[in-house]
Amino acid sequence: SGERLGGATPKQFCAVQGRPLVSYAVRAMERISWISDIVVVVSPENIETMKTIIEKYGHKRVTVVEGGITRHRSIFNGLKVFAENEFSSHLLQKPEVVIIHDAVRPFVEEDIVSKVVMAAKEHGAAGAIRPLVSTVIASAADGCLDHSLERARYRASEMPQAFLFDIIYEAYQQCTDYDLDYGTECLHLALKYCKTNAKLVEGTPDLWKVTYKRDLYAAESIIKDNLSQQVCVITNVKETLAQVGFLLPEYLKSQIKVEAISISLSKNDSCLQSIISGQCYNFVCINDKRWAIQETQELVDMLEKSNIPLLYPVVLILVHLDIPENNSFSIGMEDLTMIKKFARETKKKNILVYGLLIQYK
Repeated sequence: SGERLGGATPKQFCAVQGRPLVSYAVRAMERISWISDIVVVVSPENIETMKTIIEKYGHKRVTVVEGGITRHRSIFNGLKVFAENEFSSHLLQKPEVVIIHDAVRPFVEEDIVSKVVMAAKEHGAAGAIRPLVSTVIASAADGCLDHSLERARYRASEMPQAFLFDIIYEAYQQCTDYDLDYGTECLHLALKYCKTNAKLVEGTPDLWKVTYKRDLYAAESIIKDNLSQQVCVITNVKETLAQVGFLLPEYLKSQIKVEAISISLSKNDSCLQSIISGQCYNFVCINDKRWAIQETQELVDMLEKSNIPLLYPVVLILVHLDIPENNSFSIGMEDLTMIKKFARETKKKNILVYGLLIQYK
């Protein structure tokens, strides 16, 4: 419900860069190809909202489940989709390992998810941890200091956590109503009811969760920074120029995050549409056609029709690879005029177009 955030909208549905926070978290899991199903548990009044988000942003492998009145009851409902016909008309295939994550931790990377899952396969349960930021103290009944904990000995429990499915499901089946209503730590349930000691995995700094309103601004800042560090490289060149077309994205990979795809620009290309829906703001199109304005126009059309919020300019760099028949450098005024005119028109749509001519010998 996001009580600590304040306001009527639960924090997972708050818009960051024009997109709900929960969509970023789902997208982070979707990018991991070996995750077979994503179960999103939401309160009854927000089920239709979540289904609309899934449809609008093209999320795949997602099942929406009605949650309970507490955290543990909601997680238990999510687990039942794999095991109880009474709870779901369409049972999902039971996984060996199940990952539990927060909808308001949008920046989780595949590396930490993989480490937690592998640890869970070996130990039965595992969870990410981080060093405590502040010292934890206990107060006495009179409001004075009772004692403090030695910070170096303790860690903050974070998400993601992972479990062998049979262990965590059995633990929830044995839970008391008190556990389900007042408990918060899933790792503790595995220890209490299944005698499974969880392996603790050192997490990365980006595992923090959005809790207060100020965290929304921090999340927006991180997303902005990520947008400037990602580029989609689209190549469509002849075999003779393939090596040059390959070198550019390979070099870029040493500097920033690159999504490289080798396709012809097509309005129906699902791979490209998926990258656009993932809010990529930077594109490099490598081509051996003379500036390929028509194909570039198709990409501009796709961007306009996408759900990407144009709060910040999209950068589109057209790279034309040219093998000159002689040693002279030549580009016609007609070409230059066409490029400038095209760039002026797209700038009105908040899309910045640049042209780069590379002569190749």
